[in-house]
Amino acid sequence: MSPLFNRRPEPGLPASLPPIALPLAELLVRVRQALETRFAESYWVVAEVADLTLPRFDGAHCYLVLTDQHVTGRGAQLKAQARATIWSQRYQQLAPAFLDQTGQELRVGLKLMLRVQVKFHEQYGLSLDVLTIDPTYTVGELARQRLATIRKLEAQGLLERQKTLALALGPQRLAVISSPTAAGFQDFVQHLSESAYDFAISLFPAIMQGSESPASLLAALDQIRPVRAGFDAVIIIRGGGSKTDLLAFDDYGLAAAIGAFPLPVITGIGHERDEAVIDLAAHTALKTPTAVAAFLAGRLARLEAVFGGYAGQIQDLAGQHLLQARSVVARLTSHTRLAARNQLGDHRAQLQHDLRAAAAAPRRQVREQQRQLLRYLHTLPRAARRNLTGQQTRLRTVGRHLTQRFRRLHRRRREQLLHHRYQLQLAAERLLHRARLRLLDRPGTTLPEPAVLARHGYVQLLTAGTPTTDCQPGDAVRLVLPTVTLTAQITARHLPGASLAVSTSSSVPE
Repeated sequence: MSPLFNRRPEPGLPASLPPIALPLAELLVRVRQALETRFAESYWVVAEVADLTLPRFDGAHCYLVLTDQHVTGRGAQLKAQARATIWSQRYQQLAPAFLDQTGQELRVGLKLMLRVQVKFHEQYGLSLDVLTIDPTYTVGELARQRLATIRKLEAQGLLERQKTLALALGPQRLAVISSPTAAGFQDFVQHLSESAYDFAISLFPAIMQGSESPASLLAALDQIRPVRAGFDAVIIIRGGGSKTDLLAFDDYGLAAAIGAFPLPVITGIGHERDEAVIDLAAHTALKTPTAVAAFLAGRLARLEAVFGGYAGQIQDLAGQHLLQARSVVARLTSHTRLAARNQLGDHRAQLQHDLRAAAAAPRRQVREQQRQLLRYLHTLPRAARRNLTGQQTRLRTVGRHLTQRFRRLHRRRREQLLHHRYQLQLAAERLLHRARLRLLDRPGTTLPEPAVLARHGYVQLLTAGTPTTDCQPGDAVRLVLPTVTLTAQITARHLPGASLAVSTSSSVPE
């Protein structure tokens, strides 16, 4: 078989024959044969899962992308990556066994130790066939990550921060984070209900197992934070399980959130032998939910016992104070009686003195009142006469004013009546005169005398020697007055009312 690569011709030597070109398929077949010859066995490798495609149905395969990053001796960062396959039948054996021993499903970011066999395909390239997975390596890696998490929390002061918080003497308002269907939560509630104390329990549901558990627990803590004033403590409980079932409680983010939480956090997540990281960061860590319930009930029982002891001490002190008070009251009673007798004697003497003074005072008052009565007997008639004279004077003055006012009103009323009477007479005469004029307008009717018409405010108007009422501007008319007849000419006529403007030119005595 000819070599894959021909050497270059050396200087001074004749040129070699031109290189023989190989088809790509033949080249890749030679690579596969070389790999199968050189890497015929299987190998244990340590790698991190960078990508994962799980089987979607029975008979499907599992595909992984494995990576490895490390620093060389010169400080350079070296990264390796390869595709891997877990065939369907082998996946059905490896996946349940890995979950049973580690409590973890295959997921991205998990570091694994796998026994693989190198495969090369002319079309798909290099890949690794996974033969088996060592779960003990993953468990040890989890332990290393747990230690790193604890050291990080300790460096940030979050391991001891919760323990500096003061837990309420009788924590009864509880914010419980658990699964509502978990047996541990039911046992916790049952144990508290059987105790002699009342507890207010508010459940904040969360997923307590699996890869989604840390995010769910953080969400529950975020729900409690705004209403933390209504609670005394936060309780995180779940039922028991294997060590690997509880790996979610070693999560750094969850432990840091518990360490920084403003309320005391009490855990009871079912660890019988080992402690989770959140147990180290919590205020109080107990093994089981029933142990948490017993702790809370016992704390209230101790508080009640303390209060009972205080009550006994208070009762004893009260009895002593009562005895002292009784003796003091007895002494005060004797002093009070003696003081009362002395004061009674003083009051009696004072009362007798007051009685004598009171008996003399009325007599002096009677004499003084008699003297005042005598003065009133002399002064009252004179005052009554003065008052009567003043009242009479005021009455006469008021009478004069009323008389004058009545006269003025009477005179004004009489003048008004006379004026109304004159107006009525004048209106009646005018009406009578108008009626007469209407009568004169009729044929064969004669006008009254000019003096009678003038007395009523009217003037007889003649046109061409005959009375008329229809005149136009420019007409010559005669005005018949009681003593004289005037010749005039109509200059204008004003409507309505038929008033005429005339200008006189001559007069003829009657």
